[in-house]
Amino acid sequence: MLERPEAGERSILVQIAMGGQRTTDDAAGEFQLLAEAAGAEVVGTLGGSRDTPDPRLFIGSGKADELKALVEAAGAELVIFDHALSPAQERNLERLLSCRVVDRSGLILDIFAQRARSADGKLQVELAQLRHLSTRLVRGWTHLERQKGGIGLRGPGETQLETDRRLLGRRIALLNERLTHVETQRGQGRRARNRAEIPTVSLVGYTNAGKSTLFNRLTEAGVYQADQLFATLDPTLRRLHLPAGPATVLADTVGFINGLPHELVAAFRSTLQETREASLLLHVVDAASPERDRRIRDVASVLAEIGAQDCPQLLVYNKIDLADDQPPRLDRDADGRPWRVWMSAQTGAGVELLTEALSERLRGELVHESLLLGPADGALRAWLFEHASVLNDVGTDEGGWRMEVELARQQVERYLEADPRWQQCRLRGEPALS
Repeated sequence: MLERPEAGERSILVQIAMGGQRTTDDAAGEFQLLAEAAGAEVVGTLGGSRDTPDPRLFIGSGKADELKALVEAAGAELVIFDHALSPAQERNLERLLSCRVVDRSGLILDIFAQRARSADGKLQVELAQLRHLSTRLVRGWTHLERQKGGIGLRGPGETQLETDRRLLGRRIALLNERLTHVETQRGQGRRARNRAEIPTVSLVGYTNAGKSTLFNRLTEAGVYQADQLFATLDPTLRRLHLPAGPATVLADTVGFINGLPHELVAAFRSTLQETREASLLLHVVDAASPERDRRIRDVASVLAEIGAQDCPQLLVYNKIDLADDQPPRLDRDADGRPWRVWMSAQTGAGVELLTEALSERLRGELVHESLLLGPADGALRAWLFEHASVLNDVGTDEGGWRMEVELARQQVERYLEADPRWQQCRLRGEPALS
């Protein structure tokens, strides 16, 4: 009977360059940070290169013997591969090494399991873990190995493997049902914002690019932020007040990473729905990272996987305080629209450029109106403060208000043109300014 060894934290990291590719220092550093984020104590590393993975052990028999000697010498209890292992490869390595073996997907899932705080976040992570585990139910119980024929050789009617598969299937179905309710609730909130024409801006980017720091800088929400991978998982939404743009909702979402497990992307579908249906994506990039171009491509790959590749984007090159004397600036495209902002969420440098770019991208064509509201027009005044940029608001002797506002033309056409009070206020007021 094969029993899996007890869990341990003393770990050997294995990173093999495949197909002639080179393992960069940034990739090696990121892998070690992932292991440390999961709580591993790194006591050794193993590198190398292969043209193709070995079907049985992934790294080949010679490298596997070298790894076994390293495990024994370091007293390691866990081996972590920076690669996707097949269930058979994982089991063969555990038999050879006599310690637990975890691949990159299992490592990331473990980090998510530790960091999830909300009830739905925990459900999503558990679902992803079970989906991952369901592919790894390789026979480990030889006493219940198979049903056999013949007198005295027939099995118990159901193997342990089949029992585990059935129990996993039931739990996965239950989690899917619960997460469907969560998705329905979040969908109701999105529909309410859509009816009110409140745009949603979703923060996306590589993990540890500074999304939560930027979220706190813009909204003063006080969400948890730290210089570590996947510091926050659970989505947070806050109202964002722009100085010259419409009322907006800002959403902080989970960070992406190279090799993000497909099980995790599928389980977090309700969370990532905020990204798919956002009016604008703020793609936060670590400007100080030498691998920033590769990380931009990795984020684009995940966005395509969740169906958000066509959402409008505004690039935010963050952490310029760590880059080589990079000043804050706003870059525009050939049509004059903002497409990239250089800033630092930590120091606040360039934040005003970001809010300017957000206002321009969200407000569309603006209408400037001069209005004279009467005492009975308080509801209209409240709506204007909620949805428009109020440039001037002065009380009148009659108990009303004289206002100057800027708002999107589509809001005027959709909500106000048919409102008789709006027409009366415009007629009583001065001509609209151009």
